[in-house]
Amino acid sequence: MQAVLLAGGLGTRLRSVVSDRPKPMALIEEKPFMEYVILELKKHGVTEIIFAVGYKGSMVEEYFKDGSQWEIKVSYAYEEELLGTAGAIKNAGRKVTDDRFLVLNADTFYQIDYNRLTALSAKRDLDMALVLREVPDVSRYGQAVLEDGWLKTFDEKIEDKCQGTINGGVYYLRRSLLDTIPEGKVSLEHDMIPRWLLEGKKLGGIVNDGYFIDIGVPEDYFRFMEDIKKGTVIV
Repeated sequence: MQAVLLAGGLGTRLRSVVSDRPKPMALIEEKPFMEYVILELKKHGVTEIIFAVGYKGSMVEEYFKDGSQWEIKVSYAYEEELLGTAGAIKNAGRKVTDDRFLVLNADTFYQIDYNRLTALSAKRDLDMALVLREVPDVSRYGQAVLEDGWLKTFDEKIEDKCQGTINGGVYYLRRSLLDTIPEGKVSLEHDMIPRWLLEGKKLGGIVNDGYFIDIGVPEDYFRFMEDIKKGTVIV
């Protein structure tokens, strides 16, 4: 299985504590955060990683090289300018050969049973499967709603504080969707997924309650450090 890791962001919110490297390369116990992400993916059958890189992307390539140290295949798709999430996927997608492939944010660590995602895609012949997660207050985000495994609404703004499901930032896409993404800077979350829903693309997903963390802010970066030290997270 192939996976695209989105690692091209500037990481401005974390720069007060990690200023010399891309956010996914922030060190945790002397290893880049992204190494933990890759080790988790490898456990679930991912054999090839395509890094979508931009800001200081050469640092990613210098560390992971061809991936042979981790017994995976690695390649790199560089952005000349910021392309947004969908633009980065389209750019990296030129290296994708599988009919379906995973896409993940390289600054998040999420423990998922990927078999549920791939099985749902196969059973319903989905164009895209998403992973949602439940949060106590969806008003901080944009609500995403599944009905019987089908995606019904996405990035819906809710003013009242209430429990619900939101986008977890993990996707399993059919490669043919890449052709529908325009060239240039395009958002997956704000442009393409709402458009695909309107066009009647077959979008579905699962709700996952596994360990999740986004190291975009210093407190969560330090929390992941502690979770690794305490053995809360085992890779």
